[in-house]
Amino acid sequence: KDVCVISGRTFGQRAVLKFSKHCGATPIAGRFTPGTFTNQIQKAFQEPRVLIVTDPRLDHQPVREASYVNIPTIALCDTDSPLRYIDIAIPCNNTALHSVGLMGWMLARAAL
Repeated sequence: KDVCVISGRTFGQRAVLKFSKHCGATPIAGRFTPGTFTNQIQKAFQEPRVLIVTDPRLDHQPVREASYVNIPTIALCDTDSPLRYIDIAIPCNNTALHSVGLMGWMLARAAL
């Protein structure tokens, strides 16, 4: 549970759930609750060691919160993705269903 994988887009949610199932990561598919990484009083409070996001433009809230608490962030970035607070950018097409799934498969294969 040291890795947290987040996707706010609908077509990245299945890839996030499959990646977290096979690698033992914590999935957040859908809406991210603000304060998950910073508010210790919250029930859903988490302290992951690594954060993986599928789209840094849409998932800007978890990326910003991870920067507040010094969590390294890995992002699947397209050519128009903002790179502020991103530590490792993986260049790929993050707007297509099959490419997000393929990148999730490649990350899971590299992790195992």
